[in-house]
Amino acid sequence: MLTLEKLRYTEGDYSLSADLTLPPGRRVAIIGPSGAGKSTLLDLVAGFLTPRAGRVLWQGRDMTATPPDKRPVAMLFQQNNLFPHLSLARNLGLALRPGGGRLTAEETHKVEQALERVGLGGLSARKPGALSGGQQSRAALARVLLQARPILALDEPFAALGPALKVQMLDLVQEVAGELGALVLLVSHDPQDARRFAGETVLVAEGVAHPPVDTQELFDSPPEALRAYLGQ
Repeated sequence: MLTLEKLRYTEGDYSLSADLTLPPGRRVAIIGPSGAGKSTLLDLVAGFLTPRAGRVLWQGRDMTATPPDKRPVAMLFQQNNLFPHLSLARNLGLALRPGGGRLTAEETHKVEQALERVGLGGLSARKPGALSGGQQSRAALARVLLQARPILALDEPFAALGPALKVQMLDLVQEVAGELGALVLLVSHDPQDARRFAGETVLVAEGVAHPPVDTQELFDSPPEALRAYLGQ
């Protein structure tokens, strides 16, 4: 259970508050206007930002002061964060050995398996620059698979992809998350992403990350803040 308990973050004139709970294994979309705090919310969960008040808990354990590398969170960014000078094998190997170093035969096999799982079998020697945008997204997802953490935080990772390829990637994320039993938090500007991917949606607007509600119900009867965002 991920709990954001009376959480409050401030920076200058900006503030964001959240008081909500998300069970393991759920697929949750996070939507709202630009600048409302969607990415900020993920950064608070992942530990890249520190709240001014409140707590972040996972399975009842307070991890508010826990550094990002010690949290049960794997992040997938829009930029994919692949090192351009490293092969896919070495990029993915960092999920198993964050400090670098030579992989064992077993670890190398795990990397190859992860690449196979996302449709990149046989490409472990390639560098990111030799891949298409879709292949880079798949490689970043393979790295998440290797991290095997119970929370996947996706910050618009497929925004630069075309509609058909984005649908493929969202379907692949669903499969990978199902294998891991992971809670998935997907930030998106596209309501169709939320409808396709998420059973529940968190609306971030006017300084508040609202508790999750059923995605279909939210879009069928949107509150004023969401109607304004959707241009209705």
